[in-house]
Amino acid sequence: MRFVFTGKNMTVTEGLKERTIKKLSKLEKLLPDNAEVHVTYSMNKHLTKMEVSVPMHKRLLRAEVTDQDVGNCIDGAVDILERQVVKYKTRLRDRRRRSVATNEELLYIEGMEIPQTEPSQQEIVIHRTKRFALKPMDAQEAVMEMELLNHDFYVFRNSWTDEVNVVYKRNDGEYGLIEPQ
Repeated sequence: MRFVFTGKNMTVTEGLKERTIKKLSKLEKLLPDNAEVHVTYSMNKHLTKMEVSVPMHKRLLRAEVTDQDVGNCIDGAVDILERQVVKYKTRLRDRRRRSVATNEELLYIEGMEIPQTEPSQQEIVIHRTKRFALKPMDAQEAVMEMELLNHDFYVFRNSWTDEVNVVYKRNDGEYGLIEPQ
């Protein structure tokens, strides 16, 4: 791992660099060998702000921690980055198991350790897909169609603007219209 340090309103001392490298080297087993870690320290009154960003393949890992103590900033950033890396690699591993991952992603995670310390995050699963033709109509007709279908919303093509709009039933019983900008 290569480290790039930047200080805003403060100078980054060698001791602070060594302390940061020591703590962030904990992530070395999770990151690729050629990872470049950008660390930015800034001082604002009595608070120290630490920003760490690690550009990875198609992804940017980023942590931002503000505290009075520099040590707490470093520890917080390490925890945040560790969670992000584990989550990212778990998703890639799951894709690999389902044979959906691209060859580029497979080569990227090849040989890297994926810790099993945290349970897998729930992925969003789409159980049903509907396809239908968008009929040109005005908002009043769309509300009538929505009520006939007994739905909470209805997607239609606005006959006046020729754009896709959505009408929906609000919690107070009124109706709403969503138009693109």
